[in-house]
Amino acid sequence: MSARRRLRVLGLAVAALVVLAGCATPAVQSRSADTIALLLPESKTARYESADRPAFEAVVATRCPECRVLYANADQDAARQQQQAESVLTQGANVLVLDAVDAAAAASIVAAANERGVKVIAYDRFIADAPVDYYVSFDNQLVGRLQGEAVVRALDATPPAGDGRRGVLVVGGAATDPNSAQYRAGVLAAFEGHDIDVLASYDTPDWSPDKAQEWVAGQLTQFDGRVDAIAAANDGTAGGAISAMKAAGLDPVPPVTGQDAELAAVQRIVSGDQYMTVYKAIRQQAGIAAELAVQVTRGEQPSTSVSVSGVPALLLAPVAVTKADVGRILVAGGVFTTEEICVQPYRQACIEAGLIAGGGS
Repeated sequence: MSARRRLRVLGLAVAALVVLAGCATPAVQSRSADTIALLLPESKTARYESADRPAFEAVVATRCPECRVLYANADQDAARQQQQAESVLTQGANVLVLDAVDAAAAASIVAAANERGVKVIAYDRFIADAPVDYYVSFDNQLVGRLQGEAVVRALDATPPAGDGRRGVLVVGGAATDPNSAQYRAGVLAAFEGHDIDVLASYDTPDWSPDKAQEWVAGQLTQFDGRVDAIAAANDGTAGGAISAMKAAGLDPVPPVTGQDAELAAVQRIVSGDQYMTVYKAIRQQAGIAAELAVQVTRGEQPSTSVSVSGVPALLLAPVAVTKADVGRILVAGGVFTTEEICVQPYRQACIEAGLIAGGGS
């Protein structure tokens, strides 16, 4: 996406909060060296470095040129994130935007911030039993429900064999990520009332595609011929599952879900290897968190839409994306261009999907 298009998306993302900022009640005036800390959990999932961080920093730079952003990525190490939090607090952060590696371990980070009078915004992942001030995320159970409903639709489109029951593997996220349980709950809720058996489920350590691939490979052996679909929690684990099925000689591979609408996953969807993903407007989420952080560091009292476990929250709605939706949602929405998606070897698949003309580029 071009810089101009990204800025347009970010502008739309923060518009509502900018309006709210005008209605907020200021408590103190902004200082000349306000400092906002952004701590992200890992880099194996492409979105954090390619979308969350740049979008967050861009909005802060636009809305608060005098503000300084302290950034760190924990590379899925809770102890490292603890050290990073101590560092940014020592450097004088006014607001801490925290996407926790381990929600339980992050409670001590929140406590340390509270002791210093630093406000904490739980970003993307909720931190239970800790006095966080705000929460910005997506409706995570809805993410799982969209994945589960997609599996049901895909299975309903093909005639069953034998007793009519279908076997599904559930490849979840990291057990330390509180969102993982919500995704799984949504998936299982969507399966209720349908002839679907969850053959096995897995909490993927560190959200690692390699570990997902290894686990799925073992399950394909154990449940030979019985795996009709895989509900994978995100696009990284989906990629691992698809690699395992291809290595096992499955052609075509059974339907596989995902999440995050990563470019590689979108290309797999266009080519038919992945059935769907859940698009979350990550740049919008990051932009809203940045706007919220700016308001808080200026001493304002932002308005929020809902409350989660007593914490004022802003929750965004996710969107299911299958091959039929790529052009309408992702291309028309400015997430990716057809030039980005339709490189070789995906050009012919893009033509067949109607994304590009046969003689065009």
